[in-house]
This record gives sequence, structure tokens and C-alpha cells, in this order.
Amino acid sequence: MTKAILFDLDGTLLPMDQEAFVRDYLGRMAAFLAPHGYDPQLLTKALWAGTGAMVKNDGKTRNEDVFWYVFNSILGKDAKQDEALFNEFYTTIFQQSQNSCGYNPAAADAIREIKAMDYRVVLATNPLFPAIATHSRVRWAGLNPEDFELITTYENSRFCKPNPDYYREILGKISLDGSQCLMVGNDVEEDMIAGKLGMKTFLLTDCLINKTAEDIRRYPNGSFPELLHYIWSL
Repeated sequence: MTKAILFDLDGTLLPMDQEAFVRDYLGRMAAFLAPHGYDPQLLTKALWAGTGAMVKNDGKTRNEDVFWYVFNSILGKDAKQDEALFNEFYTTIFQQSQNSCGYNPAAADAIREIKAMDYRVVLATNPLFPAIATHSRVRWAGLNPEDFELITTYENSRFCKPNPDYYREILGKISLDGSQCLMVGNDVEEDMIAGKLGMKTFLLTDCLINKTAEDIRRYPNGSFPELLHYIWSL
């Protein structure tokens, strides 16, 4: 019996062109930090290197620690001492990046309806961001962090998508088997891989990412009305 429904965030609950969002976000961060002694090009290189390291994390330490180790090695200094400055960015300038995203009220409506059906709800967003940034994007989608039993961030995760161990870690935290969960996401590679752990999957096609041009007919798919119809049939 399905007990929990896991949702991706970017491109799923929060409509976006991921490349446009990342370009906007990185540009704003570089401009914000430049007056504080951060070279924009080196900063961008360090951010990408830190992100890449998190994606490859083998689980020996948290994504947060992996990120800062690589980020600092590129910059040649302990930038974590400026964490308050980074947090200031996320609470102020980063909020303007909402303009690079869309908004679909059906997403928040679906979450509320699913919770009313007594399903446990998890935000299984790729944990590449700190909680302060992830919680902001949750609000951009018309939801609150409290709407979710668990939100994966770089502080509480040791793996990233598309590593199946990312989903195993979630299952351990919520004490469920894969067969008791449904994963909903827009990325064929990163989200549908949850099926390897026995999870049911649903591919949300509003902002579809299908880098390998896979035949998506193998997955239940569609927009939020089709998702709710699928959940009602479980």
C-alpha cells in the first residue's frame, strides 16, 4: 500500500527552465559577492566544482561538507567564514530569482489534496542547495516548508540524484520500503530512477527533462490532473 508521495521541486512543483534559473541565480550571486572580494569568474567555477562534487558524493560525509571543501579549494580561502554573507544573499537578492521561475497554483492545490488523503509527503529535491534557499523556492511554489515531512537539502543529505542511494537515504529516514512510496518528478534520469528501488513513479510533463530521449510512455505521466487521477487509483 502506498503511504508516502515524494515530490521533486524544480520543474515539478515550481515551474522553471532550469538553465535560465541557474544562469539568473549565479549572475545575482556573483554580482552580490563581487564587492566583498569574490572574483565572479572564480566564484562561478568554484560553485560548479562544488556542485559536481556533491553529485558524486559517495556518502562518507554530508553534501554540505563536500561542497565547502571543494569550493574553498578552488577559491584558495575558507569562504565558509563568510557563511552569514551567503545567507544574506539568499534572504535578499536571491528572492529576485523567483522572476525566472513560473507559478502553477495546481501544484500547491495537489499537495493539499494529497495531504487531505492522509498520504505522507516528502520534498525529494536534489540536495544541492542549503535549506535557506530550498525553503525559499518552496514558498515560490505557493507552499510552506511545513507542508512536508522531510525536505532534502545539502545539510541533511549524503547523496544526490540520480544516485539510487539518494532515495535509499530518504526511505531510511521515513522508515518505509520503496514499494510503499510514489516518486513524482519531471526529470526522466533523476526522478524515474526511483523505480529501481521498487517505488512507483509518475513523470510530470509540464517542464519535462528527458536528456536521453527515452520513450516516456513506459511511465504514468501527465500534468497535475492526471497525477491526482493516478493517485486516486492506487
